[in-house]
Amino acid sequence: MLSTWAPDKKRNFYAIVVGVLYIIVNSFLISQEQFWFSVIPGILLIVMVYVFALDKIYLLIAFFTPISVDVKEIGLIKGDIGLSIPAEPLLFGLMFFFIVKLVFDRHFDKRVFRHPVSIALYFYLIWMFLTSITSEIPLVSFKFFLARLWFVIPIYFFGVMVMRNYRNIPRFVWAYVISLIGVIAWTISQHAINGFSKHAAHWVMSPFYNDHTSYGAVLAMFIPVLFGLLFYYRKPSQRVFTSLVLIIFLIAIYLSISRAAWASVVIAFGIYILIRFHIRVSWVLTAAAIMLFFVFSFQEQILMKLEKNKQDSSSDFVEQVQSMSNIATDASNLERINRWMSAIRLFEARPVQGWGPGTYQFVYAPFQSVEQKTVISTNAGNRGTAHSEYLLALSEQGLIGMINFIVVLLLVTLTALRNYRRFENKQLRTLSLITYLGLTTYIAHALFNNFLDTDKMSVPFWGFIAILVAMDIYYDEQRESIEATG
Repeated sequence: MLSTWAPDKKRNFYAIVVGVLYIIVNSFLISQEQFWFSVIPGILLIVMVYVFALDKIYLLIAFFTPISVDVKEIGLIKGDIGLSIPAEPLLFGLMFFFIVKLVFDRHFDKRVFRHPVSIALYFYLIWMFLTSITSEIPLVSFKFFLARLWFVIPIYFFGVMVMRNYRNIPRFVWAYVISLIGVIAWTISQHAINGFSKHAAHWVMSPFYNDHTSYGAVLAMFIPVLFGLLFYYRKPSQRVFTSLVLIIFLIAIYLSISRAAWASVVIAFGIYILIRFHIRVSWVLTAAAIMLFFVFSFQEQILMKLEKNKQDSSSDFVEQVQSMSNIATDASNLERINRWMSAIRLFEARPVQGWGPGTYQFVYAPFQSVEQKTVISTNAGNRGTAHSEYLLALSEQGLIGMINFIVVLLLVTLTALRNYRRFENKQLRTLSLITYLGLTTYIAHALFNNFLDTDKMSVPFWGFIAILVAMDIYYDEQRESIEATG
């Protein structure tokens, strides 16, 4: 009789048998206070998603990243081990399954791996690996290198393939943004409980973000994107919702009191003006050269003027802006200068290979100048890193390391500009432009801080780069179908 059953009925019968057996075994183990068997269905479900729907994992990572928490923050692990859960385990799993698919599946588009940005990333990662070998603390450097791999490989290389479907671009943005709105709500509520004080503004985003600077940097990155989506969407309901979210982000970045975040948004707006009105690069470079000439010529007068600024950082917006140029009394500004100069001295000591990726915070203390140390400096040098993505690379990976990073950014810029100029479809032009503008907020912010060692910044940073490269590779050939459905 069983032989006459339809295949679906047979599968249902086997599924019921397996389900009943699982319930019996799990019930027995629970009675013996053994609970580990209960998580097996969840693990199997995650594995199935990894095997059959990696693109869903990609978007899931974007959603979980803002609300992920470091295990040290919640006391799960003691010691120096830092792991952001659930985002980083998901990232590591995505990297593993992606590499396995690359080995056994020959259908991946080789153009992704031959793109100029990808080639630049090979040099970037290879040099990071080599400087990990010569590192002052190899264990720290190889941990840093591995962490960078599980950001770059899944978020960029696999991300380009995910973004081949142009609908995944807004999905990726909204997955991160919707989750970040929850963090914003938590942050503002904690800020309100503490009377919106300047002191509280530095830590109310904990445990989701380390401090107000990393929180502000991420907010700044999505503000140009949200603003641009107002022009991308055609339905009034979508525009109204996006407007409300943009207002929430603007309030959040104002309350973050992050001066670098504010400045990066202004810089992104300036870059938009340059691109939108087709201002020639030669004109920009000429203006920059003239400005540098005057700064160099009148450096003493400029320094004297800056030293007269005694306005410290404040919760007041105007005073906070004025404090940006205070290099006389503002401890934050002075400490940043101390870290920059320490990074330069580290580079001078080892100009070729640097001190090793991830080692700055462990080796910079002896390179501090007594005259430049501040009230928040420590002899142990245990309060952060170089406060500059560029100088961090210079000190840890030498001149070649910093050049590699800058070349990646330059090639990304060229890719973005090429996309913007060749797309005739306004929606594609908008997507390309706002993605790049979001990226430029961190390119500018990286002068003053460094957050690419965290999942919070790395996921949108490498994700935005993946979007631009995917548009460069795929979207010209898909233009007609996109215009028909856009």
